[in-house]
Amino acid sequence: MKYRTIGTDPATRREVSVLALGAMLFGSRTDEKTSFAVLDRYVEAGGTFIDTSDNYAFWEDGGQGGQSEELLGRWRRSRGVGDEVVIATKLGARPLAPGTGYTDNAEGLSAKVIRESAERSRERLGVERLDLLYAHIEDPTVPLGETVEGFAALVAEGTVGLLGVSNHAVWRVERARALARAAGLPGYEVLQYQHSYLRPRTDVPSGLFPDGSLGGVDAQLRSYLRAEPDLTLVAYSPLLNGAYTRADKPLPADYDHPGTPARLAVLREVARETGASLNQVVLAWQWGGERPVIPLVGASSVAQLDESLAAVDLELTAEQRARLDAAH
Repeated sequence: MKYRTIGTDPATRREVSVLALGAMLFGSRTDEKTSFAVLDRYVEAGGTFIDTSDNYAFWEDGGQGGQSEELLGRWRRSRGVGDEVVIATKLGARPLAPGTGYTDNAEGLSAKVIRESAERSRERLGVERLDLLYAHIEDPTVPLGETVEGFAALVAEGTVGLLGVSNHAVWRVERARALARAAGLPGYEVLQYQHSYLRPRTDVPSGLFPDGSLGGVDAQLRSYLRAEPDLTLVAYSPLLNGAYTRADKPLPADYDHPGTPARLAVLREVARETGASLNQVVLAWQWGGERPVIPLVGASSVAQLDESLAAVDLELTAEQRARLDAAH
């Protein structure tokens, strides 16, 4: 396994594996025995960065979520897992009532919700401190200053380490970070967005948010990350839910544009040259770039996880990387 540091403050920064494991469906669609087996294999291989959320997976049973955090708590206790494994979770998108969702009835990002939701997550996970806590989705009904102060209060109390943000417009991320800087408070240091080798159109709905404006890495976010080298990008759905390698998993509609065939052609060339799978080349391209990305992969079996783990040792040449970057 390979590792990198996230965060800048010596009191909260952590060293994590370059491959993060997503636990979204653990405890719901993926049963406990399989989930435990995948988690055990990940840690055995040196993995130290697991991702979840307080609303996973509310859509599976029409509830409010929490199954993934609860399973991770049971796994931690049964295996004696401690601070060596960094567990990130999120809040803000948990439905307020069963049968609703994050687009119509999300809990939001008020100071009250931040405190209460973080406490519930700590209880479910069985931890004294949340290693990394994200603001999951935007909440335009709450002043950004209140959200910033709400997160910072938990850091000051020692119940939260690093702060992160997901699926927010870039201007809101920067405004929140500016407010934190001006007040001398900790701000967002880890950004989690959908990101893969293929690039989606930004003028059609993404499937995550109706207007298609949030959720994915676009040119503006790439520019922002280049200007802020201390920030870490964690990329969810880097393998596009199997669309690179499975005929039964077509690419989403927002990838239907002239740039996709060109990038796929180069990706296939590099896969042939390296003897690696398309998925493995995508992962190696992400974490080995000039601006490294931490891919966040899901796995519903140990075999799926093993394919991703094998990519850690794949080294792309400078020429291969240049070709991959230049394709459009």
